[in-house]
Amino acid sequence: MIEVTLKNFETDVIAASMTTPILIDFWAPWCGPCKSLGPVLEQAEEAYGGRFTLVKINSDDEQQLAGAFGIRSIPTCILMINGKPVDGFTGAQSAGQVKAFLDKNLPSEGELVAEAETDEALALLEAGDPQAALEKLADALAADPGSDDTRFDYIKLLIQLGGIEEAEAALATKLAEIPRQLRFEALSQWLNALVFIASSPYSTWTQEQFDAKIAANKRDFDTRFAKARLLMAMGEWTAAMDELLEIIMRDKKWQDEAPRKAMVAILELLTPPKPKAAAQATGKAAGGIEVMGKTAVLEDPQAALVSSYRRKLSMMLN
Repeated sequence: MIEVTLKNFETDVIAASMTTPILIDFWAPWCGPCKSLGPVLEQAEEAYGGRFTLVKINSDDEQQLAGAFGIRSIPTCILMINGKPVDGFTGAQSAGQVKAFLDKNLPSEGELVAEAETDEALALLEAGDPQAALEKLADALAADPGSDDTRFDYIKLLIQLGGIEEAEAALATKLAEIPRQLRFEALSQWLNALVFIASSPYSTWTQEQFDAKIAANKRDFDTRFAKARLLMAMGEWTAAMDELLEIIMRDKKWQDEAPRKAMVAILELLTPPKPKAAAQATGKAAGGIEVMGKTAVLEDPQAALVSSYRRKLSMMLN
């Protein structure tokens, strides 16, 4: 439990909530319900073993903070995650009610384990050990089978490492969902390209053979699409999209819009993951308290590439 004032609010609430949920207890020394709720919250913090941090703000002493959060009565508790309030309650609560509130909003122990394993996997990838990263992602998925983020990362790495059958098995449950999530549909398109190239006569073709056949007939869409799928299998994403755009430019509806679907899949696979929400992006904390000046954000080169090709696709379709 931490006592918070305006002086340490940014550090112990806003910044801290980027990594660990923060439960703010607005209270006052004269408040009877506050005195009964306080021990319940402290016991919950201990019982949850670091899954959240309890901070207490004296609303009499810190009226600016209380005003920023719109506190009208006490005790009031507000849960902060990623610099933003996500839920709260007012008035004294029983231990069971506090537990229900926390369980509704906090990640489970399995989710926390999965998050830690995923972070380790990303570090291993950056260190150039994809096989060890894959094992960590498998552990993360076992700890939290319902995590779509972990499943996506796991299947994507499986495909990159050539585990086609394992990837198909791990993807099957997501493809059975209605509607399908675009990112899993994108993985399916990538897998299909790999399977097609491996099992078709085109598997032995050189790129020069593709180019010669296409030069003889620019509307040979079967060959163009096969070439695009070969480029997808090779991870030559930009070249694959250029080939797909050539088909779309000439016939938007060919093969039930298969080229458009393949291009949308590539764009989804190339789209950088969204960064975690951060109050620093706006320079404001919850309730509009100024926490720091605005900072310039440089566009990621890969995000710029995706934006460029999204515009090209849009132009071809309109």
